[in-house]
Amino acid sequence: MRARFTRRALMAMAFAAVLTTGACGVDSSEASDSGSDGGLKVGWSTIYLAPSWMQQTLGMIEDDVEKLKSAGTVASYETFNANGDTSQQIAQIRAMIQQKYDVILVDAGSSTALNPVLEQAVDAGIVVANFDSLVTSEKVIRVGTDQVEWGRMMAQWLADKLGGQGQIIAMNGPAGVSVSEDRWKGAEGVFKKYPGIKVVANVHSEYNLAPAAQAFASAYQANPTINGVFSQGGALSAAAFQTLVKQNATLVPITGENYNGFLKMWAEKKASGFSSLATAQPNYLGVIALRAAVAKAGGKSVPSDITVPLPEITDDNLDQYVKTDQPDDSYPIQMISQSDIDKLIAE
Repeated sequence: MRARFTRRALMAMAFAAVLTTGACGVDSSEASDSGSDGGLKVGWSTIYLAPSWMQQTLGMIEDDVEKLKSAGTVASYETFNANGDTSQQIAQIRAMIQQKYDVILVDAGSSTALNPVLEQAVDAGIVVANFDSLVTSEKVIRVGTDQVEWGRMMAQWLADKLGGQGQIIAMNGPAGVSVSEDRWKGAEGVFKKYPGIKVVANVHSEYNLAPAAQAFASAYQANPTINGVFSQGGALSAAAFQTLVKQNATLVPITGENYNGFLKMWAEKKASGFSSLATAQPNYLGVIALRAAVAKAGGKSVPSDITVPLPEITDDNLDQYVKTDQPDDSYPIQMISQSDIDKLIAE
């Protein structure tokens, strides 16, 4: 027991030294003590934790870790928050390699900058599972949704709703961000099939309500006769919806996401004829990544790329998602079943 404690102390000292020299200001949750010599040592490296989506994801991962601890599969778990700093995230992953973690989960701050350190982890025998914001390395398990399909699905619904005719404002995320570009790629491919649909303004905004509202208001002022809004993010959808309501304008179809503020407005105006289709980047991507990594660490064969189906929120099932007692800045989602997870991670 004393020898084991000494090794732990040395690893902790080395870990602290790495964080001091390579990643000042590291913010991580307190590590759990190993409860079983045979259990896995698991860490999650995330580019940030502040957004409510990340907090919900953290809660889901921690809940699933407790189940795996009870089963004796996982011994310890720790979360590392890079606070938006990719270099800090790289340093934290290097520290986990030195501490001989068995599993590293990653929500990446860069699609390319993390590749070398993640491949170093794989070469060291660590199972790496990347979810949500994905890297380009093919050596890690990648768990995500099809962002091009996201845009295509939303655009097709809007085109059908408009009967292939009308003027629309497109609300996209920041220019150059891969998620935003991929979603617009899918949408643009649909709109090109409908010559009667004209995109009168293609707006780029942060995925935050205040800047999105300002951006939409400007575009709407220049184009007040629009027939619909293509929006690829929940805060963007809420901004468009809010602007139309404030200006007492006709509510046109707006595509959406499972951003609770948008879902609440949708539910409130549904009886008046407002209609939408929304999807989600589900928080349970983290749980799927955890289960895939644990399975691989246990010797099972799992796919290197796992594409999770996009949920569909419609007029008919909206009441199953909207949470009137929860903040606007939350992302209600129905948890995926364990049987569905097992199907996704089976090779």
